[in-house]
Amino acid sequence: MAGKRKTCTAEFKLSAVKMVTEQKLSVPRAARRLGVGENLLHTWKKALAKDGANAFPGSGHLTPLEEENRKLRVEVKRLQAERDILKKLGRQT
Repeated sequence: MAGKRKTCTAEFKLSAVKMVTEQKLSVPRAARRLGVGENLLHTWKKALAKDGANAFPGSGHLTPLEEENRKLRVEVKRLQAERDILKKLGRQT
């Protein structure tokens, strides 16, 4: 039976990665201490190395690139709706 998925705060993820990088704790040992999977800890470590401070935007928060992508998708939908309206009006005249 599957349990409820555990969510971790950005602070928790940062401290977990610091245990490995700064305190020189092995990934398996740090994962056991924190009660998370080794693969998850590796994923957090890679994300922090790749994105730095923006690695863990948090629940409901998007990275700047994801936010821009979301806004552009909304704009595309709006423009498509306008185009469809104009096409419809052009056919009626």
